[in-house]
This record gives sequence, structure tokens and C-alpha cells, in this order.
Amino acid sequence: MIKLIIFDLDGTLLDTSGDICSVLNCSLKKFGLPELSLEKTMEYVGNGARRLIERAVGDNRGLIEKVYNDFTENFAACDNSLTKLYPNEAEILEYFIGKRIKLAIVTNKPQKAAAGVYTQYLARFGFFKLYGQTDAFPLKPDPASTLSIIDEFGLKKEECLFVGDGETDVETARAAGISCISVLWGFRTEKQLKEAGAELFAHSFEELKNIVLKS
Repeated sequence: MIKLIIFDLDGTLLDTSGDICSVLNCSLKKFGLPELSLEKTMEYVGNGARRLIERAVGDNRGLIEKVYNDFTENFAACDNSLTKLYPNEAEILEYFIGKRIKLAIVTNKPQKAAAGVYTQYLARFGFFKLYGQTDAFPLKPDPASTLSIIDEFGLKKEECLFVGDGETDVETARAAGISCISVLWGFRTEKQLKEAGAELFAHSFEELKNIVLKS
């Protein structure tokens, strides 16, 4: 029986693609760099803000630090007006809570930005933990933050699931020794996830619920 679900944030619990792209392009434009399409921006996300900026600036390596600092500052202050929940998400999260399944979040999003968007859209669901990018833990796919949550609740690994839309989520779950459900409403395709080793997929929150109930 599953007692804990650890979720990724961007592309899994929230469609943040519009806000990420908007804030990124503002920073790129400020420093005279070409703006990116939404598709290209989503291709670059998943490994933390610095890696996103490194990919976005391309050969303009001397601007990485300036663009990164500008992006993280503006991202933390973003009003998240373009962000939204996914279809049927609220009902399924409330269902999990009703079943006394603990919910947590592990994301590579900077902690201030993660906390801001969490407060705006997800706080009402009562997640027990939110670990974003800080100095406390290395970024995913390092499993340290995931294992810390499991240890804190004193759960067996077979009682835990990791749910995410990216390759790093598959790798994090594998490194932590827990099962992973890869969602297909996020920023990666089924082909990309399979290449990362994903084996279990959910096309919707309703399907996610059904998989959890069978686990």
C-alpha cells in the first residue's frame, strides 16, 4: 500500500511553461540575447535554473552569471499568472489526502520560486514537504532530498512513489530505490522517458490515481 507520493513540480503538478518562458525571455532580452520559443524553453528545463540558463545563452558563456542572477531574482518575484493546474488534478490530490497518503514535492526549481508558486496554487492540498534548489541538498537526480523525506516519515521504500514528467525524476527514483510513475502531460514525450528507463506511465491524473490504488 502506498503511503507517500513524492511529486516533481514543473510539468507534473503545475503547468508553469508560460511563466518560465516569459521570465527567461525577459532576462535574455535584457542582455541582448535571442529569445526562445516555448518549445525550446521546455526542451531546456529539468536540470535546475543554472543549467537552463547555460543552455539558453549558448555560446555567450560570459553572460551566464548575469543572466542567471537576473532570471532567479525575477522568477522568485513572478506573479505566476500564466501557471495552471492540470485537468482533474485538484480532485485527485484531495482523494489522496482523503486516503491519508502523504504528499511531498522535490523539485529543481529555486526554492523561493517554488515556494511562491506552491503557496499560490497548491498550499490548500497540504503537502508535507517542499524541497527546491537550496544548499541543503544537491539537485535531482541525486536522491538525498527524496531519501530524507522517506526517512523522516519512517516508511519502507515499497510504500513510496516518485511521480514526475522528466528524465531526472526517473533517475531520482531509481537512485532512491523506489518506484516511479512518469506522467505524459508534462514537458517530455513517452519516447524520451522510455530512453531514460521509465516503465510506468500515466496519461492523466485519473490514470495516476488508478495506478496508485493498484500499487
